[in-house]
Amino acid sequence: MSVPPVRSYEEFWPHYVRAHSKRATRLVHAVGTSAAIASLAAFALTRRPGFLLAAPVAGYGLAWYSHFFIENNRPATFGNPLWSLRGDFEMLARMVLGSMDAEVERHCAEPAEASPEAPEAPAVATDEAPAVTDPSLN
Repeated sequence: MSVPPVRSYEEFWPHYVRAHSKRATRLVHAVGTSAAIASLAAFALTRRPGFLLAAPVAGYGLAWYSHFFIENNRPATFGNPLWSLRGDFEMLARMVLGSMDAEVERHCAEPAEASPEAPEAPAVATDEAPAVTDPSLN
């Protein structure tokens, strides 16, 4: 069965949120996005090219690290680079405003629609043990 591609940012956002289900992933992203913004500001003030080169290294390097080693999934940048960049800024803004955790809970509670362009994402990790459904194990 063929799954239609994600056609808008509004369709992409829930996939993006589910790909950032772990708080540690979101925090590393926030540090990377903030460092990239600071690097661009430093370049604007000093015109030193090193700051311009540091922006994508800081932003993408930290984000990709968090996907590969914390979230254990594929960065959304590979499938949708512009929507992923927009998602990074929206996620940072929601983190600053204190609404990102609720956004993650909301989207991770919804059933995920598979899409070839959408990042893979696990459900939100909890500290609760999984329910035992086999009566012989009780």
